[in-house]
Amino acid sequence: MGNRLSDSDLPGEPTSVWLASTLEAEHPDTERARSETAADGERLSADRTVDVCVVGAGIAGLSTAVELRDRGQSVAVLERDRVATGVTGKSTAKLTSQHGRIYDHLRREFGRRQATQYAQVQEDAIDTVEQRIDELGIECGFERQPSYLYSTEPDEIRRETDAAQAAGLEATYVTSVPPFERAQAAVRFNEQAWFHPRKYLLGIADELRNDDDAVVYEHTRVTDVNPGQPCRVHTREATVTAERVVLATGFPILDRAGYFARMHPKRSYVLGIRLDGDPPEGMYYRSGDNYRSVRTHRDSDGTLLLVGGENHKTGQGGSTADRYRRLERWARDRFPVASIDYRWSTQDYKPVDKVPFVGRVGAGAENVFVATGFRGWGMTNGVAAGRLLAALIVGERPPERDLFSPLRFTPKSSLSSTLTENADAASQFATDWARTLLTPDLEDLAPGEGRVVRRGGKPIACARDDDGTLHTSSAVCPHMYCLVQWNDAEHSWDCPCHGSRFGLDGEVLEGPATDDLPTRRPASDRGRE
Repeated sequence: MGNRLSDSDLPGEPTSVWLASTLEAEHPDTERARSETAADGERLSADRTVDVCVVGAGIAGLSTAVELRDRGQSVAVLERDRVATGVTGKSTAKLTSQHGRIYDHLRREFGRRQATQYAQVQEDAIDTVEQRIDELGIECGFERQPSYLYSTEPDEIRRETDAAQAAGLEATYVTSVPPFERAQAAVRFNEQAWFHPRKYLLGIADELRNDDDAVVYEHTRVTDVNPGQPCRVHTREATVTAERVVLATGFPILDRAGYFARMHPKRSYVLGIRLDGDPPEGMYYRSGDNYRSVRTHRDSDGTLLLVGGENHKTGQGGSTADRYRRLERWARDRFPVASIDYRWSTQDYKPVDKVPFVGRVGAGAENVFVATGFRGWGMTNGVAAGRLLAALIVGERPPERDLFSPLRFTPKSSLSSTLTENADAASQFATDWARTLLTPDLEDLAPGEGRVVRRGGKPIACARDDDGTLHTSSAVCPHMYCLVQWNDAEHSWDCPCHGSRFGLDGEVLEGPATDDLPTRRPASDRGRE
């Protein structure tokens, strides 16, 4: 059955504070800002030749582009939507080296040297952002703040503290943290930071556009990449020819190293809350299957508390609207909530060994590079990826290249997870196809509901918008032919296998799929079309 939703059922405006504050500044009419897709950025309309073509204008893509520009390379950045409106514009925007219980894992599974390398590139990334903000005069709310990883398991925190210290970080074991939830211990990292990610990247994009050897194209969907010598990046309107290509798009649209089997997509949720009182100081994170993230953001109306969590595999895990509700209940139990102003969700990819893939994309594509698998920690990892990729492209050999290499072989840390995740994907594929045989008709499909039905042997994705208009398209994801699932909070069709997402009319919202869901029409509709 579909899941009923109207916007009034959930609190807050359905957008991130980062997008609301910048899109409204560009266009006072928010709805107009969302619909006028060519209002603020140049499209690629004619063929172009550059040294490097970067696909994706989030933090990884633009960090790579500006690092390449600094090394004398000509660069073209292609963005399907607008600068930093994807994952980067829907994050909690914490610039921290503290990525859950990562250092104990790295020390055990990779070794002390690799844990130290990981720590150093994260710290360098925070410094890099601060330096660029100062150099370019970007106003983006950058502040140094402490970051806490807390738990009810003090032994875990002691191990993580010891591993972080061994990796060269100034980590401190503390108790009585956080002030809003019971926890026996925490590890504190000083001199971490938060910022407004879209304001930062709009500043980077402006800097690139002011350079004769760099250009940023928005509203330009890449449809194919030919990894030759030179490479050719195809869009609907034109082609970019480049010596090198960087894919900074989440899941890479060119898979030459089995990424579909080595990482899986996950979604998580954030509420932007006004408090009746003072917010907690610093940033907080509780790791685990049902993590929680807390930080504040200062804006023109005061202070927002950003509360995140409720992660799950994309296209799995039941009602997404219920996840917002659970997050709201958790927040109200711990904070004096005055209002909930924003709600949003985001998606990232989790590698089986917990380390991002940054480097050459794989066999037969020596001139194509990738940055993906940030595991929800893309702010520092995205900046670090840009530095690493730029160095590799110009022939440097940074010491961390092997740790992040997409071609690394880590059976100790990844074999069990790989087998589990692929078994889950195969099971989801078979179960979803079988389920369409049992799906009821459309006569009780209400506004805000969606379901997959089978007509003439073909699965069809059927959903009604809030006005009751029926929208129908193929339910088969064009990436690897899994069946999409209805996302009741975002009104989208999500692929449970590899994370592609599509709008009501089948338009692709997130890859790795590059094609829309084809329009279909069921044989009958006894509902309210």
